Amino acid sequence: MTGAAARPDAAGPVVEVRCATVEETRAFGARLAAVARPGDLILLSGPLGAGKTALAQGIGAGLGVAGPVTSPTFVIARVHPGAPALVHVDAYRLGGTADPVGEIDALDLDASLEESVTVVEWGEGMVERLAEAHLHVRLERRPDDSRAVALYARGGDWARRAAAA
Repeated sequence: MTGAAARPDAAGPVVEVRCATVEETRAFGARLAAVARPGDLILLSGPLGAGKTALAQGIGAGLGVAGPVTSPTFVIARVHPGAPALVHVDAYRLGGTADPVGEIDALDLDASLEESVTVVEWGEGMVERLAEAHLHVRLERRPDDSRAVALYARGGDWARRAAAA
């Protein structure tokens, strides 16, 4: 992993890193888990194959959750027991209605938000209102197959915590 640069600008990314391998992406996820706490919402965005699920796997490993963390594309949401638990959501198949926010509401995520770390893939524009503050992680696949990872703090103390990851 290279280029872990912290930036104070709240509008832009507070941290940018380059992960050369899937293993480095998972390792960075574990570093994020070290600064996460119950009640946190982490939004993962990026194109297919950018490494969102690998990052979620690292977060799960860092939290010490039980069992493997796999993409919940078909079940939409999966709870991985731990202390705290990881709620892993893949909103890729949501948004096919006139009310995508209503689809998120139907998942009842706010019922477990306070005691879990909630990680949502593909949830831009749908899940931000679930928490007053959240961390937006943008992943991009580079031509050399590495991943560019940018962390955007959205309220709360995420800027400080993201910089510590």
